[in-house]
Amino acid sequence: MRGSTASEPTTRSAWKIAVPVVCVLAGVMLATAHSASQGGELRSLTPSRLPNLVREVQHNTEHMQLRRDELAAIISETQADIGMTDVDVAQTLSDIRALREPGVFSAQQGSGIVVTLTDAARDQQGNYPSGASPDDLVVHQQDMQSVLNALWAGGATAIQVQDQRLTAWSAPRCIGNTLLLHGRAYSPPYVISAVGDPDSLGEALDAAPGVRLYRQYAARYGLGYDVNESEDLTIVAHEEPLRLRYASPLEPQ
Repeated sequence: MRGSTASEPTTRSAWKIAVPVVCVLAGVMLATAHSASQGGELRSLTPSRLPNLVREVQHNTEHMQLRRDELAAIISETQADIGMTDVDVAQTLSDIRALREPGVFSAQQGSGIVVTLTDAARDQQGNYPSGASPDDLVVHQQDMQSVLNALWAGGATAIQVQDQRLTAWSAPRCIGNTLLLHGRAYSPPYVISAVGDPDSLGEALDAAPGVRLYRQYAARYGLGYDVNESEDLTIVAHEEPLRLRYASPLEPQ
């Protein structure tokens, strides 16, 4: 009993010394780990560098705070110049969010028309119309483009070719009797669906010179051209992200 009582002051003294030492060592280890994560050289990190690291972090923090204040002042001045309040800004952001959904080419439904273009078919004997060249008997890119341009001009709000939605980045291409669209190949018949006023879309098709020329070939060589109105037409959404590519001028030599 007397031996245990005599050792108590010694144990307390040891803890009083050990605890601060452990805390200091833990702090050094944390600073070392932070420097290592930032790509620093471990061998160059000595206790004398710790104050420098603290001052560097404080300097960076103060710099970012000053930059934040500068940007906040610019925003306030801009709002004052154009007469916008915080309420106006909040309303503008709300309007942007409301417009975002149609802007990402979500599915559309409504009345419209469906145009079907088809290559010429053989007769019962397996022959093509006499006097026709191979180019006269297939749907060309110019025919497809004429129909699409007419539909846009007629007020179409959304267009679908086959099973894909058209965007400003779409480039339908016809190679022989194959249609290439967004990296996928299709064979005829080519089905073009457009949402919009059916009367306006039909009038635009009738007035388009390229479409009239195609209809002449259709009547002469048997190319397919069918236009059907629909009261309940659905245009699929465009699911893939849009990536804008643009050209930039070369730097002068």
